[in-house]
Amino acid sequence: MDTRLELTFLGHQTWLVQGGGHRVLIDPVLKEAFGLPGRAECRVWPPRRIDAGLMPRPDAVVLTHEHLDHFHLPSLDLLDRQVPLYTGPLLPAPVEEAITELGFTVHRVDHTTPIELGDLRVTLYPAGARTLFWEDRVVQPCLRVGDGPAVFIAVDADPSDLYLQQVAEGAQPVPRVAVVSNNSQIVPPGMPASSVNLLPGMDGTRHKTGLSVLNQLLLDVLAPLDGIADVALCGNGFLPPASPHGPFLYSDHPKTAEAANGLQHLFHVHGPRPGERLTVPGSPAEKVTSDRVGWVRIDDDFEYETLVMHAAFLADPGDVELAPLADEPADAEQDRALAVVKAELSRLGRELLATGTGMLACSIHEYLSGPLGPHRAVLRLKDGPGGHLLQFAWDVTTADFVQVEATNREEAMAVYPFGAEMFFQDYLALLQGRLQVWDVAGGAMECWHIGRPLDSLVHAFFGIYGEHQRPDLAALSYVHLAAGTTARAGAR
Repeated sequence: MDTRLELTFLGHQTWLVQGGGHRVLIDPVLKEAFGLPGRAECRVWPPRRIDAGLMPRPDAVVLTHEHLDHFHLPSLDLLDRQVPLYTGPLLPAPVEEAITELGFTVHRVDHTTPIELGDLRVTLYPAGARTLFWEDRVVQPCLRVGDGPAVFIAVDADPSDLYLQQVAEGAQPVPRVAVVSNNSQIVPPGMPASSVNLLPGMDGTRHKTGLSVLNQLLLDVLAPLDGIADVALCGNGFLPPASPHGPFLYSDHPKTAEAANGLQHLFHVHGPRPGERLTVPGSPAEKVTSDRVGWVRIDDDFEYETLVMHAAFLADPGDVELAPLADEPADAEQDRALAVVKAELSRLGRELLATGTGMLACSIHEYLSGPLGPHRAVLRLKDGPGGHLLQFAWDVTTADFVQVEATNREEAMAVYPFGAEMFFQDYLALLQGRLQVWDVAGGAMECWHIGRPLDSLVHAFFGIYGEHQRPDLAALSYVHLAAGTTARAGAR
Protein backbone atom coordinates (compact mmCIF):
# COMPACT_ATOMS: atom_id res chain seq x y z
CA MET A 1 0.00 0.00 0.00
CA ASP A 2 1.22 3.49 -0.89
CA THR A 3 1.01 5.32 2.45
CA ARG A 4 2.45 8.68 1.45
CA LEU A 5 0.48 11.91 1.87
CA GLU A 6 0.55 15.00 -0.32
CA LEU A 7 -0.27 18.35 1.29
CA THR A 8 -0.98 21.18 -1.14
CA PHE A 9 -1.04 24.58 0.53
CA LEU A 10 -3.68 26.90 -0.99
CA GLY A 11 -3.10 29.97 1.17
CA HIS A 12 -3.75 31.15 4.73
CA GLN A 13 -5.06 27.92 6.31
CA THR A 14 -6.52 26.01 3.36
CA TRP A 15 -5.05 22.61 2.46
CA LEU A 16 -5.79 19.91 -0.09
CA VAL A 17 -4.53 16.60 1.29
CA GLN A 18 -4.24 13.53 -0.94
CA GLY A 19 -3.50 9.97 0.13
CA GLY A 20 -4.60 6.46 -0.74
CA GLY A 21 -6.20 7.70 -3.95
CA HIS A 22 -8.53 10.14 -2.15
CA ARG A 23 -8.49 13.88 -1.51
CA VAL A 24 -9.71 16.00 1.39
CA LEU A 25 -10.12 19.78 1.12
CA ILE A 26 -9.71 21.48 4.51
CA ASP A 27 -11.27 24.90 5.22
CA PRO A 28 -11.62 25.96 1.59
CA VAL A 29 -10.97 29.63 0.87
CA LEU A 30 -10.51 29.49 -2.90
CA LYS A 31 -11.29 33.08 -3.87
CA GLU A 32 -8.79 35.94 -3.79
CA ALA A 33 -10.42 37.38 -0.65
CA PHE A 34 -12.68 36.25 2.19
CA GLY A 35 -15.00 37.84 4.71
CA LEU A 36 -18.20 39.84 4.48
CA PRO A 37 -18.59 41.83 1.26
CA GLY A 38 -17.51 45.44 1.16
CA ARG A 39 -14.72 47.17 3.04
CA ALA A 40 -14.41 44.28 5.52
CA GLU A 41 -13.06 41.80 2.96
CA CYS A 42 -9.52 40.52 3.55
CA ARG A 43 -7.21 39.70 0.62
CA VAL A 44 -5.38 36.38 0.97
CA TRP A 45 -1.60 36.85 1.40
CA PRO A 46 0.58 36.00 -0.42
CA PRO A 47 -1.87 36.90 -3.20
CA ARG A 48 -2.78 33.99 -5.42
CA ARG A 49 -5.37 32.83 -7.90
CA ILE A 50 -6.75 29.30 -7.82
CA ASP A 51 -8.17 27.75 -10.97
CA ALA A 52 -11.00 25.80 -9.32
CA GLY A 53 -11.78 24.13 -12.63
CA LEU A 54 -8.32 22.54 -12.74
CA MET A 55 -8.12 21.78 -9.03
CA PRO A 56 -8.46 18.02 -8.45
CA ARG A 57 -11.97 17.18 -7.27
CA PRO A 58 -12.04 16.53 -3.52
CA ASP A 59 -13.78 13.44 -2.16
CA ALA A 60 -14.65 15.29 1.04
CA VAL A 61 -14.50 18.73 2.63
CA VAL A 62 -13.56 19.20 6.28
CA LEU A 63 -14.64 22.38 8.02
CA THR A 64 -12.73 22.90 11.26
CA HIS A 65 -14.80 25.81 12.60
CA GLU A 66 -17.02 28.75 11.80
CA HIS A 67 -14.70 31.75 11.49
CA LEU A 68 -14.88 33.39 8.08
CA ASP A 69 -11.24 32.75 7.21
CA HIS A 70 -12.13 29.04 7.30
CA PHE A 71 -15.81 29.00 6.38
CA HIS A 72 -16.37 30.80 3.06
CA LEU A 73 -19.67 30.31 1.26
CA PRO A 74 -18.50 31.76 -2.11
CA SER A 75 -15.65 29.22 -2.14
CA LEU A 76 -17.98 26.34 -1.27
CA ASP A 77 -20.15 27.51 -4.15
CA LEU A 78 -17.34 26.49 -6.53
CA LEU A 79 -17.56 22.84 -5.49
CA ASP A 80 -19.68 19.91 -6.58
CA ARG A 81 -22.72 19.62 -4.31
CA GLN A 82 -22.25 15.85 -4.18
CA VAL A 83 -19.03 16.26 -2.18
CA PRO A 84 -19.84 15.51 1.49
CA LEU A 85 -18.86 18.09 4.09
CA TYR A 86 -17.66 16.93 7.51
CA THR A 87 -17.36 18.95 10.69
CA GLY A 88 -17.27 18.49 14.45
CA PRO A 89 -20.22 18.23 16.84
CA LEU A 90 -20.09 21.82 18.13
CA LEU A 91 -20.31 23.87 14.93
CA PRO A 92 -22.93 26.63 15.42
CA ALA A 93 -26.25 25.66 13.87
CA PRO A 94 -26.51 28.73 11.55
CA VAL A 95 -23.31 27.61 9.79
CA GLU A 96 -24.77 24.20 9.01
CA GLU A 97 -28.01 25.83 7.86
CA ALA A 98 -26.15 28.18 5.50
CA ILE A 99 -24.16 25.30 3.98
CA THR A 100 -27.27 23.15 3.62
CA GLU A 101 -29.05 26.05 1.93
CA LEU A 102 -26.22 26.08 -0.59
CA GLY A 103 -27.02 22.48 -1.49
CA PHE A 104 -24.45 20.45 0.47
CA THR A 105 -24.96 17.65 2.96
CA VAL A 106 -23.29 18.31 6.30
CA HIS A 107 -22.10 15.39 8.42
CA ARG A 108 -21.38 16.11 12.08
CA VAL A 109 -18.73 13.69 13.30
CA ASP A 110 -18.04 12.89 16.94
CA HIS A 111 -14.52 13.52 18.15
CA THR A 112 -12.17 10.60 17.40
CA THR A 113 -14.73 8.87 15.14
CA PRO A 114 -12.69 8.37 11.93
CA ILE A 115 -13.88 9.50 8.51
CA GLU A 116 -12.99 6.60 6.21
CA LEU A 117 -12.19 7.43 2.58
CA GLY A 118 -10.82 4.13 1.31
CA ASP A 119 -7.46 3.74 3.03
CA LEU A 120 -7.33 7.45 3.93
CA ARG A 121 -8.51 8.04 7.47
CA VAL A 122 -9.34 11.50 8.85
CA THR A 123 -9.92 11.85 12.59
CA LEU A 124 -11.17 15.08 14.15
CA TYR A 125 -9.97 15.97 17.64
CA PRO A 126 -11.36 18.63 20.01
CA ALA A 127 -9.32 21.73 20.79
CA GLY A 128 -7.07 21.73 23.83
CA ALA A 129 -8.57 22.64 27.19
CA ARG A 130 -6.60 25.90 27.44
CA THR A 131 -8.06 27.21 24.19
CA LEU A 132 -9.82 30.57 24.45
CA PHE A 133 -13.61 30.47 24.68
CA TRP A 134 -14.22 31.92 21.22
CA GLU A 135 -11.98 29.29 19.58
CA ASP A 136 -12.95 26.18 21.52
CA ARG A 137 -15.32 24.75 18.89
CA VAL A 138 -12.35 24.08 16.62
CA VAL A 139 -11.62 20.52 15.53
CA GLN A 140 -8.09 19.50 14.60
CA PRO A 141 -7.68 16.89 11.85
CA CYS A 142 -5.24 13.99 11.92
CA LEU A 143 -4.78 12.30 8.52
CA ARG A 144 -3.18 8.93 7.80
CA VAL A 145 -3.17 6.26 5.08
CA GLY A 146 -3.31 2.81 6.65
CA ASP A 147 -0.39 2.43 9.05
CA GLY A 148 1.65 5.11 7.27
CA PRO A 149 2.89 8.46 8.59
CA ALA A 150 0.38 10.82 10.18
CA VAL A 151 -0.16 14.53 9.62
CA PHE A 152 -1.70 16.54 12.47
CA ILE A 153 -3.14 19.98 11.74
CA ALA A 154 -3.25 22.10 14.92
CA VAL A 155 -5.79 24.65 13.71
CA ASP A 156 -6.34 27.94 15.59
CA ALA A 157 -6.24 26.41 19.08
CA ASP A 158 -4.03 24.72 21.60
CA PRO A 159 -3.22 21.16 20.47
CA SER A 160 -5.89 18.69 21.43
CA ASP A 161 -5.27 17.17 24.86
CA LEU A 162 -7.08 14.04 23.73
CA TYR A 163 -4.79 13.67 20.71
CA LEU A 164 -1.69 14.28 22.82
CA GLN A 165 -2.90 11.66 25.30
CA GLN A 166 -3.39 9.10 22.54
CA VAL A 167 0.10 9.84 21.19
CA ALA A 168 1.58 9.45 24.68
CA GLU A 169 -0.23 6.14 25.17
CA GLY A 170 0.78 4.83 21.74
CA ALA A 171 -2.78 4.74 20.39
CA GLN A 172 -1.64 7.26 17.76
CA PRO A 173 1.88 7.59 16.36
CA VAL A 174 3.92 10.75 16.77
CA PRO A 175 2.95 12.66 13.62
CA ARG A 176 5.55 12.87 10.88
CA VAL A 177 4.31 16.41 10.11
CA ALA A 178 2.56 18.90 12.38
CA VAL A 179 0.90 21.88 10.71
CA VAL A 180 0.82 24.88 13.07
CA SER A 181 -1.10 28.12 12.61
CA ASN A 182 0.71 31.42 12.95
CA ASN A 183 -2.06 33.67 14.25
CA SER A 184 0.14 36.41 15.69
CA GLN A 185 -1.25 39.16 13.39
CA ILE A 186 1.28 41.71 14.62
CA VAL A 187 0.96 45.17 13.09
CA PRO A 188 4.03 47.35 12.54
CA PRO A 189 4.87 50.05 15.10
CA GLY A 190 2.88 53.19 14.36
CA MET A 191 -0.21 51.31 13.21
CA PRO A 192 -3.26 51.65 15.49
CA ALA A 193 -5.00 48.37 16.24
CA SER A 194 -7.17 46.76 18.88
CA SER A 195 -4.20 44.62 19.96
CA VAL A 196 -2.19 47.73 20.92
CA ASN A 197 -2.78 48.93 24.48
CA LEU A 198 -3.09 52.71 24.27
CA LEU A 199 -1.98 53.30 27.87
CA PRO A 200 1.51 54.85 28.01
CA GLY A 201 4.23 52.25 28.43
CA MET A 202 1.86 49.40 27.54
CA ASP A 203 2.41 49.24 23.77
CA GLY A 204 1.04 45.92 22.60
CA THR A 205 3.70 45.47 19.91
CA ARG A 206 6.74 46.13 22.07
CA HIS A 207 7.10 42.55 23.26
CA LYS A 208 5.81 40.87 20.10
CA THR A 209 8.78 39.87 17.97
CA GLY A 210 9.64 37.18 15.47
CA LEU A 211 11.46 35.37 18.27
CA SER A 212 8.34 35.28 20.42
CA VAL A 213 6.33 33.96 17.47
CA LEU A 214 8.87 31.18 16.84
CA ASN A 215 8.94 30.30 20.53
CA GLN A 216 5.17 29.98 20.70
CA LEU A 217 4.74 28.04 17.46
CA LEU A 218 7.69 25.69 17.63
CA LEU A 219 8.44 25.23 21.32
CA ASP A 220 5.28 25.90 23.31
CA VAL A 221 2.87 24.25 20.86
CA LEU A 222 5.05 21.31 19.87
CA ALA A 223 6.66 20.51 23.24
CA PRO A 224 4.38 17.50 23.92
CA LEU A 225 5.14 15.96 20.49
CA ASP A 226 8.67 14.81 21.18
CA GLY A 227 10.19 13.12 18.16
CA ILE A 228 8.30 14.99 15.44
CA ALA A 229 10.39 15.25 12.26
CA ASP A 230 8.75 18.03 10.22
CA VAL A 231 6.66 21.14 10.85
CA ALA A 232 4.71 23.20 8.31
CA LEU A 233 3.68 26.81 8.93
CA CYS A 234 0.43 28.41 7.81
CA GLY A 235 -1.86 31.23 8.95
CA ASN A 236 -1.28 34.99 9.18
CA GLY A 237 -2.10 34.87 5.48
CA PHE A 238 -4.29 37.87 4.79
CA LEU A 239 -4.20 41.64 4.48
CA PRO A 240 -6.40 43.47 6.98
CA PRO A 241 -9.08 45.69 5.38
CA ALA A 242 -7.77 48.99 3.99
CA SER A 243 -4.37 48.29 5.51
CA PRO A 244 -1.78 51.01 4.84
CA HIS A 245 1.00 48.68 6.01
CA GLY A 246 0.40 45.64 3.80
CA PRO A 247 1.00 42.21 5.41
CA PHE A 248 1.38 41.59 9.12
CA LEU A 249 4.88 41.31 10.51
CA TYR A 250 6.44 37.82 10.43
CA SER A 251 3.99 36.54 7.81
CA ASP A 252 6.75 35.56 5.35
CA HIS A 253 6.74 31.86 6.15
CA PRO A 254 9.64 30.83 3.90
CA LYS A 255 11.82 33.37 5.68
CA THR A 256 10.44 32.35 9.08
CA ALA A 257 11.13 28.69 8.32
CA GLU A 258 14.67 29.49 7.23
CA ALA A 259 15.29 31.35 10.48
CA ALA A 260 13.79 28.50 12.52
CA ASN A 261 15.95 25.90 10.80
CA GLY A 262 19.05 27.94 11.52
CA LEU A 263 18.22 28.24 15.21
CA GLN A 264 17.31 24.64 16.08
CA HIS A 265 17.80 21.07 14.88
CA LEU A 266 14.89 19.29 16.56
CA PHE A 267 12.83 19.17 13.36
CA HIS A 268 12.74 20.63 9.88
CA VAL A 269 10.41 23.59 9.38
CA HIS A 270 8.64 24.19 6.06
CA GLY A 271 7.17 27.57 5.12
CA PRO A 272 5.15 26.85 1.98
CA ARG A 273 3.78 29.51 -0.33
CA PRO A 274 0.38 29.03 -1.99
CA GLY A 275 0.58 26.30 -4.62
CA GLU A 276 3.44 24.45 -2.95
CA ARG A 277 2.89 20.73 -2.43
CA LEU A 278 4.66 18.84 0.36
CA THR A 279 5.00 15.10 -0.16
CA VAL A 280 5.28 13.09 3.04
CA PRO A 281 6.92 9.75 2.16
CA GLY A 282 5.74 6.45 3.56
CA SER A 283 9.24 5.62 4.79
CA PRO A 284 10.57 7.52 7.85
CA ALA A 285 14.05 7.36 6.33
CA GLU A 286 13.04 9.55 3.37
CA LYS A 287 12.77 13.32 3.46
CA VAL A 288 9.66 15.43 2.89
CA THR A 289 9.95 16.95 -0.58
CA SER A 290 8.17 19.84 -2.26
CA ASP A 291 7.09 20.94 -5.72
CA ARG A 292 4.40 23.22 -7.15
CA VAL A 293 1.01 22.57 -8.68
CA GLY A 294 0.03 24.32 -11.89
CA TRP A 295 -3.47 25.42 -10.90
CA VAL A 296 -2.36 27.92 -8.23
CA ARG A 297 -0.62 31.09 -9.43
CA ILE A 298 0.98 33.78 -7.30
CA ASP A 299 -0.02 37.32 -8.28
CA ASP A 300 3.56 38.61 -8.59
CA ASP A 301 2.65 42.18 -9.54
CA PHE A 302 0.27 42.70 -6.62
CA GLU A 303 2.73 41.07 -4.22
CA TYR A 304 5.56 43.34 -5.36
CA GLU A 305 3.45 46.51 -5.10
CA THR A 306 2.25 45.57 -1.62
CA LEU A 307 5.75 44.78 -0.38
CA VAL A 308 6.93 48.18 -1.63
CA MET A 309 4.08 49.77 0.34
CA HIS A 310 5.05 47.66 3.36
CA ALA A 311 8.67 48.82 3.22
CA ALA A 312 7.59 52.45 2.87
CA PHE A 313 5.33 52.17 5.91
CA LEU A 314 8.09 50.64 8.03
CA ALA A 315 10.40 53.49 7.05
CA ASP A 316 7.84 56.20 7.80
CA PRO A 317 4.41 55.19 9.13
CA GLY A 318 3.26 58.80 9.45
CA ASP A 319 -0.01 59.51 11.27
CA VAL A 320 -2.49 56.72 10.65
CA GLU A 321 -6.15 57.06 11.54
CA LEU A 322 -8.58 54.18 11.36
CA ALA A 323 -11.50 54.44 8.94
CA PRO A 324 -14.98 52.94 9.36
CA LEU A 325 -15.84 49.68 7.65
CA ALA A 326 -19.58 50.37 7.33
CA ASP A 327 -21.52 53.24 5.82
CA GLU A 328 -23.23 55.78 8.05
CA PRO A 329 -27.00 55.33 8.44
CA ALA A 330 -29.11 57.63 6.31
CA ASP A 331 -30.33 60.83 7.93
CA ALA A 332 -33.84 59.44 8.24
CA GLU A 333 -32.47 56.37 10.05
CA GLN A 334 -30.26 58.17 12.58
CA ASP A 335 -32.76 58.18 15.47
CA ARG A 336 -33.68 54.54 14.99
CA ALA A 337 -30.00 53.58 14.74
CA LEU A 338 -29.26 55.34 18.03
CA ALA A 339 -32.17 53.55 19.69
CA VAL A 340 -30.82 50.18 18.49
CA VAL A 341 -27.39 50.93 19.91
CA LYS A 342 -28.68 52.18 23.26
CA ALA A 343 -30.92 49.15 23.67
CA GLU A 344 -27.94 46.86 23.03
CA LEU A 345 -25.75 48.67 25.56
CA SER A 346 -27.99 47.49 28.42
CA ARG A 347 -27.39 43.88 27.36
CA LEU A 348 -23.67 44.51 26.83
CA GLY A 349 -23.37 45.94 30.34
CA ARG A 350 -24.80 42.78 31.89
CA GLU A 351 -22.67 40.49 29.72
CA LEU A 352 -19.49 42.35 30.67
CA LEU A 353 -19.78 41.42 34.33
CA ALA A 354 -18.84 37.78 33.68
CA THR A 355 -15.81 38.57 31.47
CA GLY A 356 -12.19 39.01 32.50
CA THR A 357 -12.70 42.75 32.04
CA GLY A 358 -15.68 42.78 34.37
CA MET A 359 -14.10 40.69 37.11
CA LEU A 360 -10.93 42.81 37.15
CA ALA A 361 -12.92 46.06 36.94
CA CYS A 362 -14.93 45.12 40.02
CA SER A 363 -11.84 44.13 42.02
CA ILE A 364 -9.90 47.40 41.76
CA HIS A 365 -10.57 50.53 43.78
CA GLU A 366 -8.04 53.13 42.65
CA TYR A 367 -6.84 54.38 39.31
CA LEU A 368 -4.72 57.25 38.04
CA SER A 369 -6.82 60.02 39.57
CA GLY A 370 -7.47 58.28 42.90
CA PRO A 371 -10.42 56.26 44.26
CA LEU A 372 -12.73 54.85 41.61
CA GLY A 373 -16.46 55.35 41.60
CA PRO A 374 -18.92 52.95 39.94
CA HIS A 375 -17.86 53.90 36.39
CA ARG A 376 -15.10 51.46 35.46
CA ALA A 377 -15.08 51.33 31.63
CA VAL A 378 -16.02 53.54 28.73
CA LEU A 379 -17.21 52.93 25.18
CA ARG A 380 -16.56 55.77 22.73
CA LEU A 381 -18.48 55.69 19.45
CA LYS A 382 -17.16 58.00 16.73
CA ASP A 383 -19.29 59.50 13.96
CA GLY A 384 -22.53 59.20 15.90
CA PRO A 385 -25.74 60.98 14.79
CA GLY A 386 -24.87 64.45 13.64
CA GLY A 387 -21.21 63.48 13.37
CA HIS A 388 -20.73 63.64 17.14
CA LEU A 389 -18.66 61.40 19.38
CA LEU A 390 -20.86 59.48 21.82
CA GLN A 391 -19.39 58.41 25.16
CA PHE A 392 -20.98 55.75 27.37
CA ALA A 393 -19.68 54.83 30.83
CA TRP A 394 -20.17 51.35 32.28
CA ASP A 395 -21.69 51.52 35.76
CA VAL A 396 -20.94 48.32 37.68
CA THR A 397 -23.66 49.08 40.26
CA THR A 398 -26.39 48.87 37.61
CA ALA A 399 -24.58 46.68 35.04
CA ASP A 400 -25.62 49.23 32.43
CA PHE A 401 -24.04 51.87 30.23
CA VAL A 402 -25.00 55.51 30.79
CA GLN A 403 -24.31 58.30 28.34
CA VAL A 404 -21.86 60.85 29.70
CA GLU A 405 -20.33 64.03 28.34
CA ALA A 406 -17.85 63.25 25.60
CA THR A 407 -14.23 64.12 26.33
CA ASN A 408 -11.03 63.76 24.40
CA ARG A 409 -9.34 60.38 24.47
CA GLU A 410 -6.56 61.38 26.88
CA GLU A 411 -9.07 62.58 29.48
CA ALA A 412 -11.06 59.36 29.12
CA MET A 413 -7.92 57.25 29.53
CA ALA A 414 -7.12 59.12 32.76
CA VAL A 415 -10.57 58.44 34.25
CA TYR A 416 -11.47 54.92 33.08
CA PRO A 417 -9.12 51.92 33.48
CA PHE A 418 -10.80 50.19 30.52
CA GLY A 419 -11.87 51.75 27.25
CA ALA A 420 -12.74 50.98 23.66
CA GLU A 421 -13.18 53.31 20.71
CA MET A 422 -14.87 52.38 17.44
CA PHE A 423 -17.16 53.91 14.86
CA PHE A 424 -20.86 54.20 15.61
CA GLN A 425 -21.76 52.82 12.19
CA ASP A 426 -19.49 49.80 12.68
CA TYR A 427 -21.06 48.93 16.02
CA LEU A 428 -24.49 49.30 14.44
CA ALA A 429 -23.43 47.04 11.53
CA LEU A 430 -22.21 44.45 14.06
CA LEU A 431 -25.65 44.43 15.68
CA GLN A 432 -27.31 44.07 12.28
CA GLY A 433 -25.10 41.23 11.04
CA ARG A 434 -23.42 43.33 8.35
CA LEU A 435 -20.09 42.99 10.15
CA GLN A 436 -18.70 40.44 12.58
CA VAL A 437 -16.78 41.30 15.73
CA TRP A 438 -13.57 40.01 14.13
CA ASP A 439 -13.97 42.58 11.33
CA VAL A 440 -14.37 45.52 13.70
CA ALA A 441 -11.60 44.44 16.06
CA GLY A 442 -9.29 43.61 13.18
CA GLY A 443 -9.53 46.90 11.34
CA ALA A 444 -11.40 49.72 13.07
CA MET A 445 -11.11 49.53 16.86
CA GLU A 446 -8.69 50.77 19.52
CA CYS A 447 -8.53 49.91 23.22
CA TRP A 448 -6.78 50.54 26.49
CA HIS A 449 -6.80 48.48 29.66
CA ILE A 450 -4.97 47.53 32.80
CA GLY A 451 -4.11 43.92 33.57
CA ARG A 452 -3.41 41.18 31.05
CA PRO A 453 -4.15 41.38 27.31
CA LEU A 454 -7.11 39.04 27.89
CA ASP A 455 -8.60 41.61 30.26
CA SER A 456 -9.14 44.15 27.49
CA LEU A 457 -12.55 45.13 26.16
CA VAL A 458 -11.69 43.73 22.73
CA HIS A 459 -11.32 40.24 24.17
CA ALA A 460 -14.56 40.75 26.10
CA PHE A 461 -16.21 41.64 22.78
CA PHE A 462 -14.87 38.43 21.24
CA GLY A 463 -16.56 36.43 23.96
CA ILE A 464 -19.83 38.42 23.84
CA TYR A 465 -20.32 38.85 20.09
CA GLY A 466 -18.64 35.76 18.60
CA GLU A 467 -20.68 33.29 16.57
CA HIS A 468 -20.76 30.84 19.47
CA GLN A 469 -22.44 33.37 21.77
CA ARG A 470 -24.59 35.23 19.23
CA PRO A 471 -25.70 32.72 16.59
CA ASP A 472 -28.52 35.13 15.72
CA LEU A 473 -26.05 37.76 14.53
CA ALA A 474 -23.97 35.08 12.81
CA ALA A 475 -27.03 33.92 10.87
CA LEU A 476 -27.65 37.47 9.66
CA SER A 477 -24.03 37.81 8.54
CA TYR A 478 -24.28 34.59 6.51
CA VAL A 479 -27.25 36.04 4.66
CA HIS A 480 -25.05 38.97 3.63
CA LEU A 481 -22.19 36.62 2.75
CA ALA A 482 -24.43 34.49 0.57
CA ALA A 483 -26.08 37.44 -1.18
CA GLY A 484 -23.88 37.03 -4.26
CA THR A 485 -23.84 33.27 -4.11
CA THR A 486 -26.35 31.24 -6.10
CA ALA A 487 -27.48 28.05 -4.35
CA ARG A 488 -27.98 25.09 -6.63
CA ALA A 489 -28.65 21.49 -5.81
CA GLY A 490 -26.72 19.78 -8.60
CA ALA A 491 -23.05 19.69 -9.58
CA ARG A 492 -21.48 22.92 -10.64
